[in-house]
Amino acid sequence: MLEKLEKKFKSRKVSAGKSAKKQLNQSKPDSNQKKHRPFYQRWSFYLRAGLLAGLASLVLAAAGFFIIVKDLPSPEKIKERQVAESTKIFDRTGKYLLYEVHGEEKRTVVPLDQISDDLKKATIAIEDDQFYNHKGINFKSILRAVLRDFTGAGYHQGASTITQQFIKNSILSSEKTITRKIKEVILSLELERKFSKDQILEMYLNEIPFGSNAYGAEAASLTFFGKNAKDLNLAEAAMLASLPQAPTRLSPYGSRREELFNRQKLVLNKMLEQEFITSEEKEQALAQTITFQPDRQGIIAPHFVIYVREQIADKFGENFIEQEGLKVYTTLDYDKQMLAEKAIVNGAKNNLKFNATNAALTALNPKTGEILAMVGSKDYFDESIDGNVNVALALRQPGSSFKPFAYARAFEKGFTPDTLLFDLRTNFGPDGSGKDYIPQNYNLKEYGPVTMRTALANSLNIPAVKTLYLAGVEETIELAQRLGINSLYDRDRFGLALVLGGGEVRLLDEVSAFGVFATEGIKHNPISILKIVNKQGDVVEEIKPEKNQGEEVLNPQIARYINSILSDNQARNIIFSSRGPLYIPGRQVAAKTGTTQAYRDAWTVGYTPSLAAGVWVGNNNNEPMKLALSSMAAAPIWHSFMAEALANSPVETFTPPEKKTYDKMVLHGKFNEKAVRLCKINNLLATDKVPMEETYEKTYKEIHSILYYVNRNDPAGPIPTNLWLDPQYERWEQEVRKWVKKQGISLEDAPTETCENLYADTDRPQVTITEPKNGSTVEDGQISVQAEVSSERQIKKVEYFFNDQLFGADVSEPYEDSFTSHNPPGVYTLKVKAYDEIGSVGFASININLKNNNFIYLTKPKNSIILTKADFPFTLEAIAASNQGVNQVNFFYKDKSGASALIGSSPANGNDNKFSLIWQNMPGPKDNKNQREIEVFAISINTDGSQVTSNPVAVNLKYEEEEVGQ
Repeated sequence: MLEKLEKKFKSRKVSAGKSAKKQLNQSKPDSNQKKHRPFYQRWSFYLRAGLLAGLASLVLAAAGFFIIVKDLPSPEKIKERQVAESTKIFDRTGKYLLYEVHGEEKRTVVPLDQISDDLKKATIAIEDDQFYNHKGINFKSILRAVLRDFTGAGYHQGASTITQQFIKNSILSSEKTITRKIKEVILSLELERKFSKDQILEMYLNEIPFGSNAYGAEAASLTFFGKNAKDLNLAEAAMLASLPQAPTRLSPYGSRREELFNRQKLVLNKMLEQEFITSEEKEQALAQTITFQPDRQGIIAPHFVIYVREQIADKFGENFIEQEGLKVYTTLDYDKQMLAEKAIVNGAKNNLKFNATNAALTALNPKTGEILAMVGSKDYFDESIDGNVNVALALRQPGSSFKPFAYARAFEKGFTPDTLLFDLRTNFGPDGSGKDYIPQNYNLKEYGPVTMRTALANSLNIPAVKTLYLAGVEETIELAQRLGINSLYDRDRFGLALVLGGGEVRLLDEVSAFGVFATEGIKHNPISILKIVNKQGDVVEEIKPEKNQGEEVLNPQIARYINSILSDNQARNIIFSSRGPLYIPGRQVAAKTGTTQAYRDAWTVGYTPSLAAGVWVGNNNNEPMKLALSSMAAAPIWHSFMAEALANSPVETFTPPEKKTYDKMVLHGKFNEKAVRLCKINNLLATDKVPMEETYEKTYKEIHSILYYVNRNDPAGPIPTNLWLDPQYERWEQEVRKWVKKQGISLEDAPTETCENLYADTDRPQVTITEPKNGSTVEDGQISVQAEVSSERQIKKVEYFFNDQLFGADVSEPYEDSFTSHNPPGVYTLKVKAYDEIGSVGFASININLKNNNFIYLTKPKNSIILTKADFPFTLEAIAASNQGVNQVNFFYKDKSGASALIGSSPANGNDNKFSLIWQNMPGPKDNKNQREIEVFAISINTDGSQVTSNPVAVNLKYEEEEVGQ
């Protein structure tokens, strides 16, 4: 085979030579061109000077060359080279050895004929396609690499030949210096002189590192595929040939398998270009499923160790970690890692009932960014679930766990946790696919007006989508990136569904971003390495997290808002239990769950000021789980880890946010209300000229969506005037109007006309109360009123009031009336009003001292109260007295039909004149309506058999839909 390859390359070389010769002939100068006098005849002096300078340069170059090559090793002594030392990776204390990267090299030297032809072809195709043509150095490749590096062109092969790579790996270092490169070139030329091409290829394939301590093709084939190198098929050979470029980064056991498969495809393309394989063979190889042998080397925290290895390799190069005998001290907390692994194993076992086969957990210190635990799957060695894939670094949809970023951005813009939103079914219009986007809460219920605090704490979806609209999709992505979410690059594909987890994120990134809330806005990027020491004992790199002040990326007040909401156990009890898995007794913890569509992913991410942790549950193949809510699948794992990890640490609490006052009621969680003072005579607006006692205050309530009151880019600013310009305004507003109607709420506008003229008239009626006298005492509640009225115009009506309660009226003289008061003893006001023919009003009032020893007065409920089922049992209260004594008080209610129903009786209690009764059950609805107006009153039964009836109190009963339908 190799003879054919050599002939093939030689034939290519000949054709190239012919082409070059043809080009050379075409470039000869025209013999008719003008001839000039020779250079040396005109400038002989300069020629001699140039020759002397050139000779001096040659002498200096030769001296430098001999200095460089004098200590070069002989190619024959390659086998005597020094073996590299292993790198050891420790936990943060240095007490636990997590992994020995190099250790004892796994190498089995085999002859060239015991290595798959496909692997030889693949290696030559990707590493050195002119291997059989050059003499150790490919100057064209060097020039091509330089030009492409300079121009920034796409993929290019390295300038080093297979011979050079072998020299570098076997007897030279990988340092990037001119001196080392010169040595490499000289030794490569010498090696080509001493050995045949086949011998060099054989030595190369037995020498190069493939990762996982496997050196040479035979050891790599056994390690990754469990077969000898001669038995590799085309797909496996192309995969193996992909590894030497970056054995750590492209390791099949690492987190970058996608890169590895992309490079395998590149290798097959190069083999096709060089006619080593056909298009059909290439497609067959790409379609083949490759199964890797499990990596069962002695290792603790395998996903974390591989993550550390990749970081070192990315920063310092492959050979640095494979050969430099390093001691790497990581951030891993061994005890927390063991707790995390236990929580994952136990939780994953429990989650099998949800058809969930895998889980992952990551924990870090938000104050420093140190990764304390990383479990990328329930079993690194379980091939059936792709256990070696580190899900902590994989892209997954986060579900509702993404919501805090949208709320944080809304708070940055000026919205508050008390901002009032409507949780009502809303059509937000076409999404990216052209379909109407109509999200629902997971339990398919709607909760009407809710605050942002309630909405986030209970993970309500519809208010979250509204919050994202108010915050802005682009602006929310920008905030998430500020906090550490580094995967939402293709912004054009994200819409309002982003807040429900429509974009993919990494578990590690989200835990780190939640950590910014924990530190009140200070970001610390995740770190995994504290110190690297080389074999000479020199510190190569050291990070001291305690000295890193971090970067402020979020206003502390915004972080405190989020901390306050996510740690509020009471706020989340509409949907979740206040003592559920997000609750840890004795600790203030903030947490958020997330479940993706079709139950493919379940998340829980939470934190204290010093510990942040996140859990993912699902299937690596993206198969849906069975009704696996995050609160049932992921939250118990998170709780198990956090409860134990925090057990022996100091108790910490979050700083509460500052309270701010805004002019807009909607930002305080209340409907907009307008209080006005009206004239009692005709309910028109009162002015300063109207006597205060002739007015009353009335509050008019407005109920609109938040877009009616705020500009989403300036919530605290002026109320918007061009509401229709907002594309969502009418969509939100129409649902609010439907809700108001469904609730039976009657909204009225405040009057604009005043009644000032009725009181400004100097000819208005004059009223004098002649009986009783001001300040007189009235016994037993028997009140008689007499008045005199004079007017220039005809008197149309005279009214009599006791404590502003109308009790009588006259339309002609004499102006007198009486009534019996059942109020308790005290000072009360009597008032008489007279109205003339044009509506002008005059009045007079006095105070009387009521000495009433025979009364009953209902003190609870208050007039015009609204009661719902949640208010029951409800306590009724009354005060009663009689000269003869009171045996008991009976409580009643009646509706508009006048039919009364006994609620219950309260017997006398010694000398106390207070009576109370527990009203157990709310009266049922009538006429299939969701509200019912009734009156509650009481009757005292006195010892002499007499009865006294109390004042009536209006009560409005409100019913839920299910109660109405009963």
